[in-house]
Formats: sequence, C-alpha cells, structure tokens
Amino acid sequence: MKHQILSRPAASVAKLKMDDGESLTCEVGAMIAMTTGFEVETTTRKKGAKGGGLGKALKRMFAGESLFLNHFTATNNGQSLIIGPRMLGDVLHFPLTGGSLIVQGSSWMASDTDIEIDATWQGFGKALFSGESIFWLKCSGEGDLFLSSFGAIYEVEVDGEHVVDTGHIVAFEDTLQFNVTKAGTSLIGSFLGGEGLVCRFSGHGRLFCQSHNPPGFGKALGPKLKPR
Repeated sequence: MKHQILSRPAASVAKLKMDDGESLTCEVGAMIAMTTGFEVETTTRKKGAKGGGLGKALKRMFAGESLFLNHFTATNNGQSLIIGPRMLGDVLHFPLTGGSLIVQGSSWMASDTDIEIDATWQGFGKALFSGESIFWLKCSGEGDLFLSSFGAIYEVEVDGEHVVDTGHIVAFEDTLQFNVTKAGTSLIGSFLGGEGLVCRFSGHGRLFCQSHNPPGFGKALGPKLKPR
C-alpha cells in the first residue's frame, strides 16, 4: 500500500494506492472517494476476528470513536482510496513497527488490519481533571497508522519533560508517562490566565500535538450561533 498526504496542513486528506488483497480499517465516515474495485465490510471488531468484538467496540465509543469499523479490501490492483478527518486539520502517517502508540479519542482515522486497536484506561483521576476522554485508544502491532487533528500536527521529541495543554494532544509513544497538573503555581491563577490544567510528559519518546483546541473552538463559536 502506498500513501500520499494532500492539502496539508489545513484541509488534509490521505490518498492510498492499494493492490489486490490489501486491506485498511477506517473509522466510520472517513471514506471520501474510491475506485470501484473495493469490498467494504462493516463490523464491530478487527477484520478476520471471530467474535469478542462488542466489548472493545463499546470501549472505543468511550474514547470518542464509532461502535463500528469499516474494512476496505482491494479486489484488483491499482485501486485508489481517499480518506479524510471529520474536522478541518492535518493527517499524520505513522509507521508502527512494534510497541504501541497512545492516541487521543477521535484522532484515530485508519490503520492496517494487522494493528490492534483497543481502549486503555487513562486513570480515573486524570480523566476527571484533564477534560479529555476517560479512555485513550491504544494502537499496537506493525503497519500503517493514519491520525487526524484539528489544525496542524507537529512532533515533539521529549527527552526529560514537556508540558502540553490537555486539548492539544494527538498521540504519544508508550515510552512516555504523564501527569495532569495546573499550568502555573496557583490553580486559580492558571484558570484566570486561560490555561487551566496541562499534561506534564516525562521520559523519552515522541509526542504529537495539534495546533488548535476543539473544546476551545467550540466555546468561542457557541455563543455566536443562533439557538435552535
């Protein structure tokens, strides 16, 4: 499978070239266009799995994803599939070569069918105070992984500590640990300054962030919309 990221970073989509027998698992609604040589299967579980998918599907819902997964399998060589995120933003291709990548709920867009997608418990205390999902998606295995964002995606190589606003996290390698803490020395001062709570990452690994904050955008846009 070959890929190309188009229209970065404000309105990105991924264009994939796939040969006979190659498959890709996508979130529901990610497909924009495709050639006619695809077989599409919708399930609640990983492609080829026999049962046991409902529990993982329910956990994916807590993480902000759909209950169902769409599996696209090429039935001829040279097939084209275009996929895109739900919000205006960037698309990141991440080649997973073992280990795990922890992905913020709603940022997973598609992956090879060999990659295991599961929701992992964030920690009850962190979930309550971070403002993010109670669950993260944990992507493990080997293959191509496609993530989406609101705004541009940029990479940070963490070696020690790095602080990120909770609404700007896209994904991070599982070699990193994080704690939720206040942005400044004073909790009240942090909120009055508009920063609130942040994630303090520690260790060594890659962290992927988005330039814009969906909850912040919603708060700014909401008062300007007419009530239904």
